[in-house]
Amino acid sequence: MQELVKVRITDVAREARVSTATVDRVINERPGVKERTRRRVMDVAQRLGYLDLSPPASHLGAARPRLFDFVLPAGTNTYMQIFADALAAGDPDNPRVTPRVHRIEGFRPEILARELAAIGRDSQGVGVVAIDHPFVQETIRDLTGAGVPVVTLVSDIPSVDCFDYIGIDNQAAGRLAGYLMGRFLGSGRAEVGLLAGSLQYRGHQEREMGFRHVLAEEFPDLTVVAIREDQDDTEHAYRETGALLRDYPTLRGVYNVGAGNRGLARALEESGRAGRVVAIGHELTPFTRRHLISGVLDAVIDQSPRSEALAAIRALATAAAGVERSRSRPIPFTPYFRENLPQD
Repeated sequence: MQELVKVRITDVAREARVSTATVDRVINERPGVKERTRRRVMDVAQRLGYLDLSPPASHLGAARPRLFDFVLPAGTNTYMQIFADALAAGDPDNPRVTPRVHRIEGFRPEILARELAAIGRDSQGVGVVAIDHPFVQETIRDLTGAGVPVVTLVSDIPSVDCFDYIGIDNQAAGRLAGYLMGRFLGSGRAEVGLLAGSLQYRGHQEREMGFRHVLAEEFPDLTVVAIREDQDDTEHAYRETGALLRDYPTLRGVYNVGAGNRGLARALEESGRAGRVVAIGHELTPFTRRHLISGVLDAVIDQSPRSEALAAIRALATAAAGVERSRSRPIPFTPYFRENLPQD
């Protein structure tokens, strides 16, 4: 019996004399391909048997639906809720992709690993905001080994060979926060505190690293006196900020590496030190917008969750279509102040 040879997207691209990205656009009915090129790709794919065109499919564009799963931490993190909603909305240019969003316990690696393994059993692609822990690393390796493409979201895990990372350059964002802190505080000695959701998130480690590097390089009179973890939770952030303010009565700045800005703002307001302590955070949400306007927060660094969601969906669609891996550029981030808030 003759062994069947699996046709790959690279075979179609070579035969049709186009790039694999063009084949992917044709298969998933995306715009940007000339009709003549589209017909040629369709003819080649049909001749090589790349797609199953048996009923009910009637043409090459009737590619198999894609079911992708996105695993995000549960909790009070407003950014993650906006991100989840954007993921659930899908890709308007690719209606055959069906995203499923799972909000689960994200700070306990054994729970995250177990849920990730279960979710990945019937998925064609997984995106995950994951802590950098051996349990999670091994689960992701198992998924990729089983042929399920995985992209890391918001925070990368460099030791695992995922298809892609979709997120900002977190170390650069931390450097920007450090530069802003130094410029806001000006000359003279000052104590600064940090809040982080969890230092098991590599993204939070990188932001802290970038922040500290800039202070050491350009603002040596600023001293980081403490870093507190708050699990990206509003109430935890409120308590940890309050403790920072009590323990360091001369504290002049707080950089919130993760979420929980509502708790940070509440503690500053209740202490009577709002506006006297420079406060820098991440993500433009309805809450941080209000606190920027009131002057409780001085700046937030936003990474556009809607752009990030669309990039994540398209990365998994590319992986599922068999296109060769190509790392995405980092998502751009934007610093917002009271004076440059967008109108919408």
